[in-house]
Amino acid sequence: MAESLNKGDVVAAIAAEAGLTQKDAGAALDAFFAVVSKAVAKGSKVSIPGWVSFEQTARAARTGRNPATGATIQIPASKSVKVSAGSKLKAAVK
Repeated sequence: MAESLNKGDVVAAIAAEAGLTQKDAGAALDAFFAVVSKAVAKGSKVSIPGWVSFEQTARAARTGRNPATGATIQIPASKSVKVSAGSKLKAAVK
């Protein structure tokens, strides 16, 4: 199984790759996610060509069933986020 990286591991790797302090790399990562979340919350699509894109999606209201009781329930409309890998990221995985 592949190694799993947490936020601290990613910050340390960014700091080493870019020649930054871990504090600066952490601040940059936090700022990146703040910008992406604000833009997607407004309905904008954020795209880094070749790497990744983030966009808001809408789910319509629908009828569902409670698996425990079998009762019919109404599931309200909601918003979600779609994250898509770009061609460079897909090629790196091959």
